[in-house]
Order: sequence, then C-alpha cells, then structure tokens
Amino acid sequence: MSFEQIISDLKNKIYKPIYFLSGEETYFIDLITKYIHDNVLTDAEKSFNQTVLYGKETEISTVINTAKRFPMMANHQVVIVKEAQNIKKIEDLIHYAENPLQSTLLVINYKYKTLDKRKKLYKIINEKGILFESKKLYENEVPSWINAYLKNKNRTIDPSAGMLLTEYLGNDLSKIANELDKLIITLPEGEFNITTTHIERNIGISKDYNNFELHKALTQKNVLKANRIVNYFGANPKDNPFTLTISTLYHFYSKVLTYHFIKDKRDRRSVAAALKVNPFFVGDYEKAAKNYNPKKTVEIISLLREYDLKSKGYQNVSTSHGELLKELVYKILH
Repeated sequence: MSFEQIISDLKNKIYKPIYFLSGEETYFIDLITKYIHDNVLTDAEKSFNQTVLYGKETEISTVINTAKRFPMMANHQVVIVKEAQNIKKIEDLIHYAENPLQSTLLVINYKYKTLDKRKKLYKIINEKGILFESKKLYENEVPSWINAYLKNKNRTIDPSAGMLLTEYLGNDLSKIANELDKLIITLPEGEFNITTTHIERNIGISKDYNNFELHKALTQKNVLKANRIVNYFGANPKDNPFTLTISTLYHFYSKVLTYHFIKDKRDRRSVAAALKVNPFFVGDYEKAAKNYNPKKTVEIISLLREYDLKSKGYQNVSTSHGELLKELVYKILH
C-alpha cells in the first residue's frame, strides 16, 4: 500500500492492527507514525491508551504483551515502537501477528532495514496488517516530489530553484521538507512561487555560485563564468565540497552522453523521459551535446574519474581540491 493510501485510510478511520513501516527513507515512516500518534486517539484517551516503546530498551515480549492489552474507555489503543530495527528476534513477532488484537494499532518503525520477504512474518503481516517499504527517491525524482509537496500547500517553485535545492540537499526528504516550510513562511504576502532568489536569501545557497550554474557555464563554454564559480568554490570549500561537484558533473555528462545516442530528439518529453529530467532542462543537454561531441564527452567522464581519484590522494600529494577543480574545468573547456 502506498503512503497516500495509508494516510487516506487513516483519515477515514479505517485502521489495521499492525503497521510495519520499514525502509531507507525515514520521512514517510515518520509522517505515518506522527499521524497515528496525533489523530487516532483524543488527548483524554492517550494517557491510558497510547504507549511509545524504543527498540534499544525493549524486548519483543514487551511489545507483544503491550499490544495484547485492551483499551481503557476508548475504542482503540496505540502502541508505537520506535527504533524497532534494534530489537533482537523481531521474527518472534509472528506469535502476535498471527492473531492480532483488532482494538490495537501496533506501529513498528523498522528504519533503514526491510523484512525478508521469504519469511513467514512478512507474509502474515502482509495478510493481517500493513507492510510499508519506504524507499529512497533517486535524485532525478526529487524535483517532482518538491513540486507535489508545494502543490499540496498551494505553492509553486521555479524548475531552476527546485534543481538548486536538490543539488544542495540531495534526496533527504526530511531536510528538503523542512527548508521548503521555511521558504513558505518567508514568502512575502501575495507571493506563491519560490525562486532562486528566495533560496539565496533564506537558506544561504548562492544562486550564482553553485553546481547547477557551473553546469550551465560549461554547457555554454562560458570560460569567464566557469572560472568565477570554481574560484568561489576554492575559496569556500566547506559549502562547496569537491566530491559533490565531481558527482554532479559526472551525472550531468553521463546524461549528455545518453543524449547523443537518443535516436528521436524531436519529442522533448520523450527525451526528458530518457534522460530522467524535467522537460524544462532538455535544452541544456541539447546545447551541451552541440559543444561536446561523443568523443569529448567520454574524455570528460574519464577526466572526472581521474580527478576523483586525485582528490582522494591517488597520484596527488599536495594539490588542493580548489586547484584540482581549476585544472579539471580547464581540461573540460579546452
């Protein structure tokens, strides 16, 4: 069951006896848990019928015994187990899962791990309750997620601003949601669209000196702008780590190489789907492909691997990351 379906059912008071929430992306696990914690019981009911346990301090027998209790002066009790990935012998939950109490909502936070699908426990919970696996989004999926998040709050964001946030925060949805909420609060009255200017003012990410702008400068073969950006990066290494720059350049030129071998380039949506980018950015890859033929693009990808190794000390004793980046950008442009 999807995150949206689970929340929809909860809002309609359609409850299951077990919610086993697992996976790498903690954001959705936390949201489901918070909704159950805040909304299933009234404040008066919570004092007797809501229990929060922690995996590091709890045995599975305690979880089972707590879940087996009947609610007091309420229709349900809620038992939330946080850090359940630390519980030993989690498979012993089978003894409760086979015949769970319908008046209990047992919420298991099993973060960063998943249940073995071959095990009986997985099959029983899937049959009796909710098994939710929260997977990390790929970075190319994050801008669309940002758009959807803001749409629910009646806000929009410029594609370049969405890419800037993604580049800066990666695919950590909790951090992104937190920063988006800050931006919404700081938007002037009557403004509903977030721009790179808003991000620079309120989050501290430079709208002119970032990896996204470096890609654009290299795409246009704008030597002056590219050198300004790498000089800024060299002077501010903590805010612009070399490994992140190399990584984003690698992803960019890998997509440029993919673009070269797309047969039908007339349909932008098809090209965007092949590159896994927003159609808004297809023009950037088109321009880059004109300036970097397939042979040069392969050479650049090879350079990126070489300088990644150099940044880690391979065949490099003393050259700083800032100087390495200057060398790399010079070789890309010439």
